[in-house]
Amino acid sequence: MAILIGCDSMGLEYPTRHVFDAVTLGVNEGDRIGIVGRNGDGKSSLLGVLARTVEPDQGRVTWRRDLAVGVLGQTDALDPARSVGENVVGGMPEYEWAASARIRGIIAGLIADVPWDAPVGTLSGGQRRRVDLARLLIGTWDVLMLDEPTNHLDVRAIAWLARHLKSRWQPGQGALLVVTHDRWFLDEVCEHMWEVHDGRVEPFEGGYSAYILQRVERDRQAAVAEQRRQNMIRKELAWLSRGAQARSTKAKFRVDAARELIADEPPVRNTLELKRLAVARLGKQVIDLENVSVSFDAPAASGVGAAAGAEGAAPAGERAPREVLRDITWLIGPGDRFGVLGENGAGKSTLLSVLEGVLAPTRGRVKIGQTVKFGTLSQQLTELAPVMDDTLREILSRYKRTYVVDGKETSPEKLLERLGFTREQLLSRVRDLSGGQRRRLQLLLTILAEPNVLILDEPGNDLDTDMLAIVEDLLDGWPGTLILVSHDRYLMERVTDHQYALIDGHLRHVPGGVDEYLRLLDERDAAARDAAAGKKSDSAGPRTAPGTAGAPAGSGGAAGASGAGASRPQLSRQEEYRLKKQLASVERKMQTQRGRLEAARAELAAADPTNYQALEDGQAKVDAAQEALDELETEWLELSETLEG
Repeated sequence: MAILIGCDSMGLEYPTRHVFDAVTLGVNEGDRIGIVGRNGDGKSSLLGVLARTVEPDQGRVTWRRDLAVGVLGQTDALDPARSVGENVVGGMPEYEWAASARIRGIIAGLIADVPWDAPVGTLSGGQRRRVDLARLLIGTWDVLMLDEPTNHLDVRAIAWLARHLKSRWQPGQGALLVVTHDRWFLDEVCEHMWEVHDGRVEPFEGGYSAYILQRVERDRQAAVAEQRRQNMIRKELAWLSRGAQARSTKAKFRVDAARELIADEPPVRNTLELKRLAVARLGKQVIDLENVSVSFDAPAASGVGAAAGAEGAAPAGERAPREVLRDITWLIGPGDRFGVLGENGAGKSTLLSVLEGVLAPTRGRVKIGQTVKFGTLSQQLTELAPVMDDTLREILSRYKRTYVVDGKETSPEKLLERLGFTREQLLSRVRDLSGGQRRRLQLLLTILAEPNVLILDEPGNDLDTDMLAIVEDLLDGWPGTLILVSHDRYLMERVTDHQYALIDGHLRHVPGGVDEYLRLLDERDAAARDAAAGKKSDSAGPRTAPGTAGAPAGSGGAAGASGAGASRPQLSRQEEYRLKKQLASVERKMQTQRGRLEAARAELAAADPTNYQALEDGQAKVDAAQEALDELETEWLELSETLEG
C-alpha cells in the first residue's frame, strides 16, 4: 500500500502550550481516517501540519510527488463579491462542468437551493459553508482533509456527504482525513481513528464504535481511567449495542464484544422512574398543540419563477403569506423525550417558539400546563449576554448550594467540573470562554434553574465527542420533558425516545428514526420530480437554474403533498384530532410496555439457572409482555394508516 503523506518525529509548540511531541505517522492510499480528541488538543493543528499550512517546530512532513491535497478549513476563503457559481466552478465554462455527472451531482446535493447568481456576501453562514464544500468537492484530489465538514449541515446533507465520500474513490485509492464531532458520520465514513491527546496521536482500527470499544479495553487493562470515565464510556457502548436502528449495521464481532463488556450495565435510562418523577413535577398536562398553523408574510416571487407560478399568485411586489407550520396536532406529556428533525428552513425554530408560547399561531390553539417551567438552550447563546463580564464563581453563587442529580446531592461547582471545567476556571469571566465552554456553561445554568420542560436547540455545537458523552450522561438522569432539535443523529437517537419530522410544514412521527425520515424526504422529492416531468411533457417549461436538474428540492413539497393527499380519505377535524389523541395515547402505552418487557427480561436474566420453574415462569412473563407490546404496535400501525391514508 503506497504511502501518500509521511510525518516523522513531528513536534509543534505555541507560545502558550505544547501541542505535539515527536509524532510519527503516515497516510496511506485507501485510508479513511477520523480524528478525535478534546477541544484544544490539536486536531486542527494536526491537519494543518499534514496539509503543510502549519510549519512544525521539529521533524518533517513529506508528500508523494505530484500529490494533490484538498483542504476544507473551519473558515472559508470565498470571495464575497463574486457569485456562487463563480466561487464554485471558477472560470470553468458551463458546457464543461455541466457535462460532468459528478459535478452536477455535487451541486445538486449541496447547493440546489442556493441562488446560482447570488453574491456570496449575501448568503447565510450555513449556505456559505455548503458553497465552500461544493467548491472543494468538485476538484480532483488524491487526499481530502476536512475540518468540521458537518457544521451547519442538516441531517439530509450530512447523509449525502457521507454517501459521496464513501463512493468518491475506488477501494484502495485516495485518502480522507476528517475532524468532526459527529459520531454517526465517523462511524459511517471512517475505517481508522486517530485520537489526539497529551501531545500524542494514537491510532485505532475501525470506526467510532470500534474506537470506543478499544479505548475501554485500553483503560481496563491499564487501570488508569477514573471510575466515572469508565462508566460513561460503558454507557456509550450500551447505546451502540442496544440502541437505534442505525447500530444494526455494525460488524457482529464488535457488537458481541460490546455486549460482553456491558453485561452488568443497567439500561441507559430508567424510563419508568423518570416518568414517575416527571408526572410528580408536571402533572398530566404539559403542552397540547391542536390544529396549529403559522404563516409569515413573505415577498411574492418575481422573475422567471413568478412567471411560471401557480394561477392566483400575488402580483409582483405584494407580500404573500408563507405557511411554515400546517395543521399540527401534537400532545406532549410529562417525561416525554422527543426529537425534532427537519431540513434547514423547515420551521423547527418556529415550532419551538410556538411550544414555549413566545409565538402565537395563526390558526389553532396551544395549551400549556399551569405547572410548566421552561428551560431553553438556544443556538446563539443569547441567554449569556447579561453575564458576559461576570466570573463563573459569581454566577454560581446566585444559585442553590445543593442539587440532587442521579439520586445524589451535589453542588453547582461539582456539576461544572463534571462538564469539563477546572477549579482555576471559576475565576474566569464568561467573555473569555471559548464557544464550547460557553455552551456547556449555559446548559448547566439552564438545568440549575430547575425547569421541568427542557428545550435544546443544537446543544452539540462546539462540543467534542467526550464532552457530548458527558452531556448525554447528564441528560439521562434529568426528570422532565425534553424537546431536542439537532442535526447530530447520534445525539438525537441517544437522548430521545421518539423522533418527529417537519416535512413541508407537517409534523409526523417517524418510529424508524433518522433513517425513516431520510426515506420520506427521498419519496417526497421523487414525487415532486415525477410531477414536474409530467408538466414538462405537456408543455415546455422555462429553463431551470444551473445545477438544479435532478436535485433534491429544497422546498418541493407541494407536489409531493398533493400527490400523497390525492388518495387520502377525508376526515373531519374532530375525527382527525380524536385519532391523533388516540395515537399519542397508544405511543405512551407502548413506551410503558417496553419498560415492562425490559424489566421481565432483567428478572429472567437474574433467575437461578438451576431453578427450571423460575426460568419457565420468567420466560412466560417475557412472552406475555412481548405479546402485549406487539398488540399495541399493531394498533399504532392501524391508527397511523387511517391518519395518513
